[in-house]
Order: sequence, then structure tokens, then C-alpha cells
Amino acid sequence: MFFPISHVTLDPFYLIGLGFVIGVLGGFFGVGGSFLAGPALFVAGVPMNFVVGTDLLHIVGKSIVAARKHGALGNIDLRLAAMMVLGTIAGSETGVQGIEALKKAGRVDLVVGLIAIAVLVTMSGFIFFESWQALKLRGSRKPISKQTAQDKDKRAFKFIARWTHSLNWAPKMELPSSGIKSISIWAILLVSYVGGVFSGFLGGGAGYIRMPFMVYLLGIPTHMAIGTDLFEVVVSASYGSFRHAMNGNVDVLIALIMQTGAAVGAQIGAVLTQYFNGPRIRMAFAPLPMLGAGLIIYGLVTGHRLG
Repeated sequence: MFFPISHVTLDPFYLIGLGFVIGVLGGFFGVGGSFLAGPALFVAGVPMNFVVGTDLLHIVGKSIVAARKHGALGNIDLRLAAMMVLGTIAGSETGVQGIEALKKAGRVDLVVGLIAIAVLVTMSGFIFFESWQALKLRGSRKPISKQTAQDKDKRAFKFIARWTHSLNWAPKMELPSSGIKSISIWAILLVSYVGGVFSGFLGGGAGYIRMPFMVYLLGIPTHMAIGTDLFEVVVSASYGSFRHAMNGNVDVLIALIMQTGAAVGAQIGAVLTQYFNGPRIRMAFAPLPMLGAGLIIYGLVTGHRLG
């Protein structure tokens, strides 16, 4: 099937299957799946600028549904989210402009591909180490509460949040919903800006960057970080997809076909989570970003495309 916007020919069943896999991963691991969706589109022959823009559009719908659910559960810190929106939009615009500059230089595939590889490999290593530490701390068979388990999960990196809270960078703000009495606004803006840059430049919601930063750098409770991050994904992905669409980097038809498979896969993935605990889920997730990195490496080194 020929897609006139991105000028590529793709098998629609490949896109439906890809969407299904991404949906299962999103429902099971609680991530948007950009670490695999982007590389899979790239290796199928989609130019990197369309990969970034189309993946952003694809993730908006899923994030809105998930954010509404977390909002109903009280898992969104609205004060934190309102402040982070400023940094997210600024960062997303920076990422969009970076893609446009690389398009003009004719280097978008190479540069974005190399940066994506570095991010995916780093993310895989970090998640593996963090989940391994969590499994070690949970080695005791003594029953523990959910909150205690979350505290143990963060123990190896808790000193970073303490350092962030000790910064005297005025102005500061209180986050009652997250249990934080005082934190620098600049630290919040920095975290949201970095997440926005990755979202606008690499596609997806960049939750794989922002959510760990919120937990380990800002000290936000895990459940609150997930809900607030999903809110930020809606903002960054919506803004990024709109800006990329203005620059001709979004293939709407590809995103819609992928969404048909994702809608089914997400429900299956959500059901599967009840059979595994948190650290084991993260440990299972750890090698998957390496698969995405491998697909990008294949496309860059050989110049061949699948499909």
C-alpha cells in the first residue's frame, strides 16, 4: 500500500501487527512503545522525520485515555503538571526545530538514529540495574506494603532527590499532592524541558526519560509520577505532532492503521500485568529497548529496509 504523504510503500498488515505489539507492550509495561515503534517504522523504510512526527500522533490518543484514568484515581499532581507544561512545550519546540535543521542539512536519519541508539542503550542499562536492585531488596519473603515496596525500589537513588530538594534556587514551590514541602521551580522546569526535547526530537511521549527523572531526581512518588507523566505525554505529544504536522512530518494514515492494532493489544497487555510484580515487569522490559536500537543500527549500517 502506498502512503502519499511520506512517499513510502508499506504492508498495512505490518502496521496493524506493529500497532498490536506496541499496544501489548504499552498495556503490560506502562510505556508508549516509541522505543520499538520508531525503529520498526524506520527499518520498514519510513524517513526518520516522518517516524518522529507520526509516532507522536500515534501516541496522543492512548495517552489521553490513560491520563483520564489516572486523573480519576487521583494520581496526577495538578500543580506539578501545570508547572511542567511550560518546560515541556519549550523543550518540544526545541526538538522540532532540531529535526527541521537536520532536514535542511540532509542528516536527519543519521543524527537522530545515532542519538536514539545512545538513549535506548542507556535506558536499557538503567532499567536493568534499577530492577535488579529492587529485586535484591525484595529478596526477603516477609510481606511488605505497596508503599514500602515503592520506597525500596527508590532506595538506591534516593540521595539524588535529597540533593535536588536541598537546592536553594529561588523561587520554590510546595507540592502537597506529592508530599513535597519545598522544591526549586527551576528543577521542575529542567526535567520537563529535557523530556520535551526528547519528545520533539525522537518522537513519542518521552516518558522513558521524564518519569524516571520525576521519581529519582524530583522525588515524586511512583504512582503520582506515572499519572503526571501521562498528562505531560498528552501535552508534549499533542504539541509535537501539531508542530511536526505543520512542517509536513506526519503521515496520518500510518498512525490510524497502527492504532487499530494497538487498541486490541493494549487490552491484552493490561490483563497480563496481574500475573507479574513490578520489578519483574521492569526486568522483562529492560532488553526491549536494545531491540529497538538494533533495528536502527541495521537500517543505518546496511542501508536496507524490511517490508
